[in-house]
Amino acid sequence: MSTDRRRIVLFDLFGVIASHQRPGALEKMAARCDTSADAFTTAYWTHRPPYDAGRRTASAYWTDVLSALSRPADADTIEELRLTDIDSWSRVDDRMVTYVRSLRDRARVALLSNIPSDHADAFLAAQPWLHDLDHLAFSGRIGAAKPDPAAFQYCVVALQSAPADFLFVDDREENVRAAEAVGLNGHVFQRQDELAAVIDAWLGTR
Repeated sequence: MSTDRRRIVLFDLFGVIASHQRPGALEKMAARCDTSADAFTTAYWTHRPPYDAGRRTASAYWTDVLSALSRPADADTIEELRLTDIDSWSRVDDRMVTYVRSLRDRARVALLSNIPSDHADAFLAAQPWLHDLDHLAFSGRIGAAKPDPAAFQYCVVALQSAPADFLFVDDREENVRAAEAVGLNGHVFQRQDELAAVIDAWLGTR
């Protein structure tokens, strides 16, 4: 076990520190495929889980999406969709970034995000502050995506800690409940001020 037994705040990325997908992005990609937004959205999310979990490459994922839409999966189309998709998930909340970084004086701070490997590469290049955190767990790299218990168990092992040492923060209740089932503490994120109060109270409890 690690000698660093400080508590660990484990953050989700999208919907907490980063914004959800850029409005209009799915419609833009649907137009590129000459299909309806509804049909594209269905194909996009239906085939997403194995891509998020690192079991499908970007090329394979987009081939699956285009095949579901009966559209040709040529290399140029795949690359254009891939880059548009990455850009659509690229925005962060600067106030939350500042807050997350400030916590490192009081606790270990880590990240657990459902994000494909190529998206993670782009996000790390654009947001170098992420390298300052104590651990980064990206689903596309660890082979498990929330709410799979394996994603949380990976973090426990990687940080050489006990589940009770963690406070997991996510905007999706199903993910928080899954973390709690593994033994982590959990908080469903809604507002930064509310989160700060929860973390202050949790870090003050021994």
